[in-house]
Amino acid sequence: MKGLARQAAVIGNQGAPSGPPRHFLDIDQFDSAALRGILDLGFAYKNGRRDRPLAGKTLAMIFEKPSTRTRVSFEVAMRHLGGDTIFLDAADTQLGRGETVADTARVLSRYVDAIMIRTNESRKLEELAHHAAVPVINGLTDASHPCQIMADVMTLQEKKAPLASRIVAWSGDANNVAASWIHAAVRFGFALRLACPDELGPPQRLIDWAQQEGGRVRWTSEPLEAVAGADCVVTDTWISMGITASVNRHNQLAPYRVDEQLMAHAKPDAIFMHCLPVKRGEEVTAGVIDGPHSVVWDEAENRLHAQKGILAWCLG
Repeated sequence: MKGLARQAAVIGNQGAPSGPPRHFLDIDQFDSAALRGILDLGFAYKNGRRDRPLAGKTLAMIFEKPSTRTRVSFEVAMRHLGGDTIFLDAADTQLGRGETVADTARVLSRYVDAIMIRTNESRKLEELAHHAAVPVINGLTDASHPCQIMADVMTLQEKKAPLASRIVAWSGDANNVAASWIHAAVRFGFALRLACPDELGPPQRLIDWAQQEGGRVRWTSEPLEAVAGADCVVTDTWISMGITASVNRHNQLAPYRVDEQLMAHAKPDAIFMHCLPVKRGEEVTAGVIDGPHSVVWDEAENRLHAQKGILAWCLG
């Protein structure tokens, strides 16, 4: 019986984590070297690296918000790296029927090797990470979108290296994507100018954090001021998921539409980025997003490569 007990103990500990899990929750939680290391992994896979380090690994993907790019890019990334995925719609799980986030984290940690969550509340992400024994990845919250911005920085690196000499201009609502751009500007060393209406500007705590960290981040209400001489112009949809459309909101953001006239104030070789989905004629004109400045399709592809780097880093 003692031999059987010892054997059972060994079997029960197979797959147990050897140390604390490597979460990927927000860009500001990493130093520059770690982030560059993750992107280096992504570039290696994009440039032909073919090893499959995640063979036998499974990623659980929890979606409380609809997705095209996040779901497909994570699924394909895991398969390219040798792993598998499980899709979980919160409405079809016990999480959607009152089970706590903590209990969900504990159970999933016994079944899978990592968890990606796309949710509304950053609190849920933090609680999941606190109680999970496996890596947790932020696929989007209302507060941030770090996987998207890692892909955006990869695109900026490809098109406009070196980053430290570059200026990125944001025009529109200071939403979750803009928040992650602020984190990235500080950690990767480029200048960021945000043009936002006073009522839709970035939280002061984010601006204060960027200044305390030595970042070159500033906020203005004038889009022409932000875009003047920029290497990259970025915007996002005016009506993010969970936000109610209104005439007032459209009126507030109409002066921040990225059109050909606004792009003309950036550098002649400036690029345009948008995380998609897009509403042509609202936040950006068709002439810009479908024109010669646009790199949005390269940007979308880089979700796949950047997330390969994130997955490989999280799962070692």
